[in-house]
Amino acid sequence: MKKYLLASVAGVAAMAISGAALADIVIATAGPMTGQYASFGEQMKAGAEQAVADINAAGGINGEKLVLEVGDDACDPKQAVAVANQLVGKGVAFVAGHFCSGSSIPASQVYAEEGIVQISPASTNPKFTDERPGPGVFRVCGRDDQQGEVAGTYLATEFKDKNIAIIHDKTAYGKGLADATKEVMNKAGKQESLYEAYTAGEKDYTALVSKLKQDNINVLYVGGYHTEAGLIKRQMVEQGMDTILVSGDALVTDEYWSITGPSGEGTLMTFSPDPRKNAEAAPVVKALEDAGKTAEGYALYTYAAIQAWAEAVKAAGSADHDAVVKALDDGDFNTVLGKLSFDDKGDVTLPGYVWYEWKDGKYDYK
Repeated sequence: MKKYLLASVAGVAAMAISGAALADIVIATAGPMTGQYASFGEQMKAGAEQAVADINAAGGINGEKLVLEVGDDACDPKQAVAVANQLVGKGVAFVAGHFCSGSSIPASQVYAEEGIVQISPASTNPKFTDERPGPGVFRVCGRDDQQGEVAGTYLATEFKDKNIAIIHDKTAYGKGLADATKEVMNKAGKQESLYEAYTAGEKDYTALVSKLKQDNINVLYVGGYHTEAGLIKRQMVEQGMDTILVSGDALVTDEYWSITGPSGEGTLMTFSPDPRKNAEAAPVVKALEDAGKTAEGYALYTYAAIQAWAEAVKAAGSADHDAVVKALDDGDFNTVLGKLSFDDKGDVTLPGYVWYEWKDGKYDYK
């Protein structure tokens, strides 16, 4: 924050001397730009670039233009902290990120200490806001306990006579989602036949799949990401299993189908209502698609995070941390996700989770 203030002072001095425009405001998006979850980083980068372009085309914020920095944490907690510190050094006033909860949670400590507003478009672990280190931490996505409520209830009612296995990848997101789903399902009277962890990043899950087959698992709930879920689903089909794979919002990428092929048919997942179907999002979706970029998954969530922050800066009259936080706490914001506001924890007030099914290479409402 000190570096941001120094940059602002320098900008004012330059303007006084040469009549130059107001100083730029540096913001960032941070997520897995490389690595096995890079498809989500691509979504975030696309949304952030479009938001910055649209805001600048409309005159910027209070006469100042935005400059975007992109941070790559590869969904690694240690790398996320390093990225956060790098962004501090670049004088960012705001970060739309990170993606993985395991990255957003430790990075939030850095941003809170440095007076940088953080709005995650995708981190769903409850601890992100329940234990936030400062008032400037928000998210525009839902929470795993909300997602687990939907998933656990569905599993208990729709598959009450089936053998259900619950597995997770040990990450803050994957384990948190699996445990939330398990808790709700168990309270509804349905017990899982198997609860187990798997190691993310492997290419061969034959041993796990063989165990699922031996236990006659009819439904597999995966707390984890599309890369591993896709491999497991494909390998189940290769072993002659017709087990239904059920998972959460980390399957909202076309890359899931590129891994499974037709084996992914019938996969179920929970995700918020598809923002691409919102009338408010139509121009943004068109602009992204015309540019050959993706509008799926978290592209529009990243766009909305920047929209909300930008409107708060306008309301506050500056990018000052405390003033912007107050504006975010008090305001209602019209975004591509619809009209939203934040509660006293920094969680968003938007519709919850709904069901999607993968069919013919695409996901849509079930």
